[in-house]
Amino acid sequence: MLIHPQIDPVAIKLGPLAVHWYGLTYLAAFALFWYLGTLRTAHQPYARLKWTKRDVEDILFLGVMGVVLGGRIGYCLFYKPAYYLSHPLEIFYVWQGGMSFHGGLLGVVVAEMWFAKTRGRSLLEVADFVAPCVPTGLMMGRIGNFINGELWGRLADPSLPWGMVFRGAGDAPRHPSQLYQIALEGALLFILLWLYARKERKSGQVAAAFLFGYGIFRFIAEFFREPDAHLTWLVQSTGMSMGQWLCIPMILGGAGMWIWAQKRLA
Repeated sequence: MLIHPQIDPVAIKLGPLAVHWYGLTYLAAFALFWYLGTLRTAHQPYARLKWTKRDVEDILFLGVMGVVLGGRIGYCLFYKPAYYLSHPLEIFYVWQGGMSFHGGLLGVVVAEMWFAKTRGRSLLEVADFVAPCVPTGLMMGRIGNFINGELWGRLADPSLPWGMVFRGAGDAPRHPSQLYQIALEGALLFILLWLYARKERKSGQVAAAFLFGYGIFRFIAEFFREPDAHLTWLVQSTGMSMGQWLCIPMILGGAGMWIWAQKRLA
């Protein structure tokens, strides 16, 4: 049985200034997106379509706005709608935590739509460009979750060699579900998607592969992740967590989008 190292969430403290690990992981996520996006400009069809580093910087700026706003609004709507309806001002209390990947994804879609419209590009072209650059950012976010010792997993068999005790979650070993998500939604999804996108695909298929792949991997990881306390009723009544319910449209939508693109441009 392992013990979570209980890392200080503050990475650097200079007088009154405190820099948190979680903030650093977000910065690393954005830096990785810029780096991978720059590489993508040399891939086809983007080299032929004359994508530039300036395009990468602009879509990154819009994407950051989409992630933050969409992630926060999505959390409030998907996970605690009644609470935030009664306490609307707390929607802006981002320092209290609470971000939703699925909300952030919708925010990124809106950012992509804006970028596509203002640059005279198709939405599918933009989505295919962005998709392979996203998983490393997700991986960095989960690293932040692990450092903070939050979003831990469900109770594990005491014989599980990597079962881990988390501060605030009792003395029983749990699945380190953050590490599962780092491996699945982060590293593995990035490798598969990056390799798939290196060959020019039909418009929309790379983005579709991301939706399908993330949905599958997140759905699997949710079996090991402890549901939010106020949503245990959903697991008890349906057998699936909120995260899994939100992944179903992604899986179906990704598969349908890939088939549609294949047939539309056959």
